[in-house]
Formats: sequence, structure tokens, C-alpha cells
Amino acid sequence: MKVSDDLFRDDRRMVEYRVVSDENLPPIVITMTEDDDVKVVMNQHHKIWLCLNRKEIAGCAQSLFEKIDMVLTAFLSEQREYERMDNE
Repeated sequence: MKVSDDLFRDDRRMVEYRVVSDENLPPIVITMTEDDDVKVVMNQHHKIWLCLNRKEIAGCAQSLFEKIDMVLTAFLSEQREYERMDNE
């Protein structure tokens, strides 16, 4: 069986970054663009806090991925159960 090279292609998209200065916004916001891509907004109003916590912020990427993966696994497990119940 031949496996398509497309199966293993890197499908990561570019992340849009914005820098704002707004006392009413938190230091970092992960949100979506109008095209449903990922956008990260960094608020320089909190630049001292951001700089002091730069290593912890960078280090949370793996943990954040693991949490999102847990949510996805739970969702897919639930969907599979619904699918199995529908087939009974």
C-alpha cells in the first residue's frame, strides 16, 4: 500500500502576532483572525510582567498543547460513543 506524502506534510499555518498597549486587556490573548487562523495579542502595557515571566510563558507552550490534546481526545471519545450507539 502506497502512503501519500501529503499525509505527512507539515500543515502548520502562520500565527499572526499583534502588539497593543491597552490597560484593559490582559498581558497575552490567544484568539482568532477573521480567517479563523490563530492570532496572539501581546499587550505592552504589561511589558514588565511579560519580560519577568518570559521563560514561564514560553515554557507553557508544551503544557498548553497537552491540555488541548486532552480536550480533543475527550471530545473524540465522546463522538465515538455516540457513533457506536447510533450503530446499535
